[in-house]
Amino acid sequence: MPAVTRFRRGITTIALAAFVCGISAPSAMADRPGGGGSVGGSGPGTTTSGNASSDGTLSSTVGLIQYDRSKNGSGDSVGPVTPMTTWTPPACWYAPKYTPAQLQAYLEPIWAAGSTGDAWDATQRDRYVNGHPYKDFNKDQTGKGYWWDSYVNKSFPPGWDKCDEPYFWVATGDAPPANIKNAVTPQILAELAYNEIRVPSKDVSLAPADKTKVNLPTWAWLDETTFKPVSVTARIDALGMWATTTAKPVSLKIEPGTSDAVTYPASGVCDLNNHGGVGEKYTEGDAGKTPPCGVKYLRSSGNGSYQLKATITWQITWSGSDGTNNRDLPDGSFGRSQDVTVQEIQSVNR
Repeated sequence: MPAVTRFRRGITTIALAAFVCGISAPSAMADRPGGGGSVGGSGPGTTTSGNASSDGTLSSTVGLIQYDRSKNGSGDSVGPVTPMTTWTPPACWYAPKYTPAQLQAYLEPIWAAGSTGDAWDATQRDRYVNGHPYKDFNKDQTGKGYWWDSYVNKSFPPGWDKCDEPYFWVATGDAPPANIKNAVTPQILAELAYNEIRVPSKDVSLAPADKTKVNLPTWAWLDETTFKPVSVTARIDALGMWATTTAKPVSLKIEPGTSDAVTYPASGVCDLNNHGGVGEKYTEGDAGKTPPCGVKYLRSSGNGSYQLKATITWQITWSGSDGTNNRDLPDGSFGRSQDVTVQEIQSVNR
């Protein structure tokens, strides 16, 4: 087992024992929002997230990600977009975590407990206290940098296995060491913000609204007040680093819920109109016209209904503190089904 893995598991053992026995944890515990993951929900507002430290115990707040969701989708009916590729957000990343005093308060009780073994504890003291390469936790550099460590995406519990570098020092204004592959960047923040995007879900407006008829074109549309961009900003204040991820709706796909139907257009994909919505609202003068977006059912739904599924494709881009502007991330989709009752046209016998 790698030495760093033994060390992190040993820390977990100490934290669990302290919890079970009711022993007070080191002072750094006060800086840790409970339980890892995030503080606050996914609704609008600013919350802190990204605190699931690799060992699951203590963590400072200096490198935690602040999420501004004030421009996100809101309301009772919102949900995350699903990437339209196999892409996933980062499993883990490195960012500032401890001041010199915080790292000392964190490590010394672990060494005193001896849970990771005398030999390993000695190598750690040598690394962080005795000058090989750090001396006295770098306390002479207080205010001039931070100790960096891994953070784990709450959606990827095993993620810490992918970020197992020991704590390392980065002076303010310096880049992290070149060998650190997952050091936080604006792009990583953008990808994490992608995971926090929430888009509105709303039934497509249909005409006829409640019931339609066999072979009667049914108009479908979403107006611009529903069909509008949303965004989330992620930032780490200690680094002056930020990224804003924006999801813009670009099309609506209609799936009738039965093969006995045709869609308008034939692909079933309706693009944005000139007003920023999708499709066109039906008016009385449109009788007999072909809808720019809609469906025509060829068979009655009998005593039940068809499940019409409307899936919105969201184009996702990001801009960041490094000067990046509108760089693409994978498109996302979000779908919703609604009941459509289709009746036979009644004929009159004379």
